Parts: sequence; C-alpha cells; structure tokens
Amino acid sequence: MNIQQIRNATLVVDYAGKKFLIDPMLAEKGTYPPFPNSPRQNQNNPLVSLPTSIDNLIQDIDAVIVTHLHYDHWDEAAKEALPKDIKLFAQNEEDATEVRNAGFKNVEVLTENTVFEGIQLIKTKGEHGRGEILKLAGLVCGVVFKHPDEKALYIAGDTVWYDAVQEVIDTHKPEVIVVNAGDNQFFEGGSLVMGKDDVYEVYKAAPEAKTICIHMEAVNHWGLSREELKSFIQEKSMSSNVLIPDDGESYTF
Repeated sequence: MNIQQIRNATLVVDYAGKKFLIDPMLAEKGTYPPFPNSPRQNQNNPLVSLPTSIDNLIQDIDAVIVTHLHYDHWDEAAKEALPKDIKLFAQNEEDATEVRNAGFKNVEVLTENTVFEGIQLIKTKGEHGRGEILKLAGLVCGVVFKHPDEKALYIAGDTVWYDAVQEVIDTHKPEVIVVNAGDNQFFEGGSLVMGKDDVYEVYKAAPEAKTICIHMEAVNHWGLSREELKSFIQEKSMSSNVLIPDDGESYTF
C-alpha cells in the first residue's frame, strides 16, 4: 500500500490495486471562515495550500470515503471537483442522503461487511470528543481496510482515544494505523480528536504497527503542532514507529 498525506484529514490511499481518496477538503487556502469559538480567528481555512493540483489529486481515483460531513473533511470544492458518478462511501444513511442531494449518484453506506473490488472495508466507531461536546460534534466513523495481499490498515477518523479504538486494534490487529492527531479544540469542551497522550495510547496498544499522525496545522482550531508531537514522540522513544508526514509526503508499506 501507499499512503499519501494531502492536507488535514485528506489522504490518497493506494491499496490492493485500487486508489481511494479519503475525506477530501480541496478548497484553496483561506476559502472558508475560521471555526468559531476557537483560536486563530484572524485566519481563514484551510490555513495551508494543497501540495498538488486538484486535477492531479483526483486523477484515477476509484472510490471516495467520507467519514463525516464537517467541511474540513467534505467541502464545496470537493463536491464541485469530483465526478458525480464516482463510487462514494458515507458513514450512514443520513450522510449518504446529503451526498446524493449534492448530485452524487453512486453512494453506498459503509457497514462492517462492505466489500469493494475484493477489498474489505469495515466501518469502525469513533467519538469526536468527550462528554457534552459530542452532542455538537455529531457522529463520525473510521474504516479498516483488509485484503489478502496487503497489511491491514486502520484509518481512525475524527476520534479521541477510547475503548472502541482499543477494540478495533485488538480485533483487526492493523499493521498500519492513521490517526487524526491535531488535538483540535474550541475554547470549551476539550479535545475533538487525538492529542499526544491519545497517540501514546495508540502506540501502547499497537507498538509494532506504524502509526501515521495527520489532521495537523491545517484548520484554525488545531491545538498540537507537528514539532511538539515530534518532541513528545522522541521523549517516549516512539520515533521508529510513529510518523508525522508533511503535506504531500507519502509512505509505502
């Protein structure tokens, strides 16, 4: 497999001969207002440019996976750029209906038994924060990829560390894990995605796996920088197995 970090939670994953686009946020830098009640109110989103052109990015994509519909995972630019007949997976019927209403004709709801071109796509649970903020943050999912010719891949999505993430690791034993680790927060309510302590929990649960940390420094409410996370990883002696890609960087496993 090859995993390319694009920006924020957007990835291109080549897996078992198929090319997946995950959580496409494709707008030009500064297109959208900042998320409210959070840091950097003077900076519009996204904070950084795409590392490549949209045409390059969506070329030869076989399927799109949208873990939830927050605009930093599925934005107007993605809706405009992607072909309306592309295969697209959504987390539930509610999201699928909204995607269909945007003109997409080939939308399927992910389940724990989804198969696409011989690749198992297993929907996993996620919690987009802890406590009261969950009511505002809404439902999210992750996905495990499995195929006889590939290592198991777990893309956790917008979730904090909690027992269901441990359960996915115990059940599917992924050898490659992607976590959204920007510790994004509003001024109240705590972490919406993983911070450095959550990343440490993932590492302890799967010390042999390669863990890739994304969703960093791209939208205004980020709380954990790449540099701070790199220092923490060194301090905890995790550097060989916990990776922090720059936008545009890719890894082959």
